[in-house]
Amino acid sequence: MPPITFDSKIPEGSIQEKWDNHKFSIKLVNPNNKRRFDIIVVGTGLAGASAAATLGGLGYNVKVFTFHDSPRRAHSIAAQGGINAAKNYHGDGDSIYRLFYDTVKGGDYRSREANVYRLAQVSNNIIDQCTAQGVPFAREYGGLLDNRSFGGAQVSRTFYARGQTGQQLLLGAYQALAEQIHAGSCTLYNRTELLDIVVVDDRAAGIVVRDLLTGEVASHSAHAVVLATGGYSNVFFLSTNAMACNVTAAWRAHRRGALFANPCYTQIHPTCIPSSDEFQSKLTLMSESLRNDGRIWVPSTAHDDRSPDAIPEGERDYFLERKYPSFGNLVPRDVASRNAKGMIDEEKGVGPLHNGVYLDFAASIERLGEQTVRERYGNLFDMYERITGENPYQVPMRIYPAPHYTMGGLWVDYNLETSIPGLYAIGEANFSDHGANRLGASALMQGLADGYFVLPYTIGDGLAPRLGEKLVDTGHEAFRAAEARVQERYRGYLEVKGTRTVDHFHRELGKIMWDYCGMERTRSGLEKAISEIPALYDEFRKDLRVLGGDTSLNQSLERAGRLDDFFQLGLLMCEDALQREESCGGHFRAEHQTPDGEAQRNDDDFAFVGAWEHTGEMQAGTLHKEPLVFDNVHLAQRNYA
Repeated sequence: MPPITFDSKIPEGSIQEKWDNHKFSIKLVNPNNKRRFDIIVVGTGLAGASAAATLGGLGYNVKVFTFHDSPRRAHSIAAQGGINAAKNYHGDGDSIYRLFYDTVKGGDYRSREANVYRLAQVSNNIIDQCTAQGVPFAREYGGLLDNRSFGGAQVSRTFYARGQTGQQLLLGAYQALAEQIHAGSCTLYNRTELLDIVVVDDRAAGIVVRDLLTGEVASHSAHAVVLATGGYSNVFFLSTNAMACNVTAAWRAHRRGALFANPCYTQIHPTCIPSSDEFQSKLTLMSESLRNDGRIWVPSTAHDDRSPDAIPEGERDYFLERKYPSFGNLVPRDVASRNAKGMIDEEKGVGPLHNGVYLDFAASIERLGEQTVRERYGNLFDMYERITGENPYQVPMRIYPAPHYTMGGLWVDYNLETSIPGLYAIGEANFSDHGANRLGASALMQGLADGYFVLPYTIGDGLAPRLGEKLVDTGHEAFRAAEARVQERYRGYLEVKGTRTVDHFHRELGKIMWDYCGMERTRSGLEKAISEIPALYDEFRKDLRVLGGDTSLNQSLERAGRLDDFFQLGLLMCEDALQREESCGGHFRAEHQTPDGEAQRNDDDFAFVGAWEHTGEMQAGTLHKEPLVFDNVHLAQRNYA
């Protein structure tokens, strides 16, 4: 493996000109030559489906892989509240620069300026593209697309389709992908999971996959491989992610030489339904859009078990409105989450387990009328009632923070290429755009920006010099060795024949991660986690029990492989959090906070991207630092008051 070098490939020029200059300067592949290149796209969420559809439409030969039975089952479908863009339809002061500024500030000044500005630039194109596809965005009475507000902004820039925005956007991307599948430019492989990246002559040459229905292991080669495989919040076991979400594709790439950046930057979403018992396996997200019209409060005194309607206004603490009058309930997610946790720690929690705070719509229903609230949030209210048995039109919702999104991921340059040439990572699978905290409604924006409007340009820069190169044959020694590793690994899980299930070990790992690397971290807690994770991993390798075989559908076997990677990722997350002696965004070290409890950054020592090189199983690895330079946004303590 060659020595690691950092070249983020940030173009020259003013921030407003960088992307346009870059598009002009990068190498192009002419239309007739595009069909001479093969590209693999792994993942069919918003990033993967949009990238595959666009690349196929341009003329490339694209292979698309998903472990779902249909691309429409990707986790992007679960996104609810909206997608940001700087259209300024409301005339309330929004602009591309303000969206850029809000995103850098919201990420607590731990993201690359150039990447974030590009994201803001192409955001408007996304809305035009999706509207043309027929995505049914909400509209105002006059016919213009409607907007609502989200956390971390004082303007209305979030486009939405009730509480089903992710679903509608994914259907738009899926129909574009389906068109290319029908045309023959894209070939779809469903129920197929990536289990290794193959690198030949220090360049990505293809992937090794396993058929989840038959257990067959096979190889596929390509001139470029694109990972669009989402985030890793399921390392906490309980999260808002679909239960199949995992880190395996990214982690396998990391083991082959791709740097993993900022793994400790994980987001805790403030608006989830509190868990009801310790055996729960999934948490349910309630859209951040609810914070537009819902007011968050707790009883002013601890241990107040009265029903909410029996607690008068004077005995309620609207703590976000009290502490942050300018933003109120629309402070960024990390701020809202920590404050909710603080109320629980003061024993002011509500609900049967005292593990929630109220999200109350009484004032909005009185001001706007129940019908208006139904039109805005009806399906979310219905979902809440089905899960809890409580009618949120009559009683406040109960919410509490939960693991949601991961800002860390594979390190990529401005072209979205990892440190392995020919291997790209897009959407939540990379680290590039959100810093230490993601603003609400920006995940859908990044996924579609990368897939529709960034990667289709930048991938040509890497392919053009390789015109005429033949694909590495899947009979190559590197492919055969990778297949053997995969088969041996999965046979190994079956041969342990211990006494504990995969879920037992996953739940135990999740508890360690949540307690010591969750919403609040300390040196002593992280050091304890770093000692406990290897011990639990050793137990996993000795006492795991996976029933069944490897020649048919076996979900326990699938989860065993994914959990193996979560163990190793979890250790790296804790090591990354331990070395970052500051608080920033979602990374809150209790030792580093302002007198009023806000995150205290250390810009002199930690204004960098922490990118880790893999050095061995269950080892922290080697840390490389990419300095962050701020030429356009003044570094300052975040203030939402």
